Amino acid sequence: MSGQGRLERRWGIVLAMPAILGFVIFTIGPMVASFFFSLTDWTIGGSPSFIGVDNYQTLAGDELFWKSLSVTTYYTLGTVPLILVLGFILALLLNQQVRGLSVWRTIYYLPTLVPAVASAVLWIWIFNPDFGLLNSLLRQAGLPTSQWIYSETAVVPSMVIMSSWGFGNAMVIFLAGLQGVPRHLYEAVSIDGGGVWQRFRHVTLPMMTPTIFYNLVTGVIGTFQVFNQAYVMTQGGPNNASLFYIYYLYRTAFTESAMGYASALAWVLFMIIMVITFLLFQNARRWVYYEMAGAR
Repeated sequence: MSGQGRLERRWGIVLAMPAILGFVIFTIGPMVASFFFSLTDWTIGGSPSFIGVDNYQTLAGDELFWKSLSVTTYYTLGTVPLILVLGFILALLLNQQVRGLSVWRTIYYLPTLVPAVASAVLWIWIFNPDFGLLNSLLRQAGLPTSQWIYSETAVVPSMVIMSSWGFGNAMVIFLAGLQGVPRHLYEAVSIDGGGVWQRFRHVTLPMMTPTIFYNLVTGVIGTFQVFNQAYVMTQGGPNNASLFYIYYLYRTAFTESAMGYASALAWVLFMIIMVITFLLFQNARRWVYYEMAGAR
């Protein structure tokens, strides 16, 4: 390597060092530490004692672990499709040439900018069974009301409805994908006599599959880590009906002070998300289309 090349490499390492050190100290370091603590019996204020895989064996018989996992899965299965559909439909509408387009885009994206705690407080009022917005509208329409987040059966569906508030991120990503679809493909379909449905079915949908896949993966990862709703709105109730996995982990670590067991919970969640992501990538080969040959 020439002297100039060595100099550039040296400066490249120096300039990248803050990011590398930050990743090692604040990401890799805590992950290694949490794995060690997951093999110990450690409470805050005490000294960790090594117990091997006992924490992981305890998880198998922990009813709250399975309850939190089922609640989180239920929420994910309801939220991710809803966000994908809403975000895609709104992106299609906002991709049209209409007056005031930038204003409409801003309006639909604004809810995403609301802080999570402020959003949760707002939805507590919306879901209030006595004077909340939703029940007031249902009464005016002559429809039966609901207890919403105060009911064991309705709390998770209520939070799925609440999740529609945050479709803005998926919408923006879909909109970027739509604007990257080549115009000449639409022209080719029109020349062949195809209408709106044919353009959507044979051009828009196939060309958008990478974007759909991206939003699907990030959506699943995000919903498996939901926390704010349970912490602010329900504290996991009623009767653990909204005991999301991360909230159970938080409660185990900082309420019960069982840091070793909480670390085991964190690593199990990491493995679950990794396996689901792997399966999604394996399945994507069947339906995700890339323009580049061999990129599939």
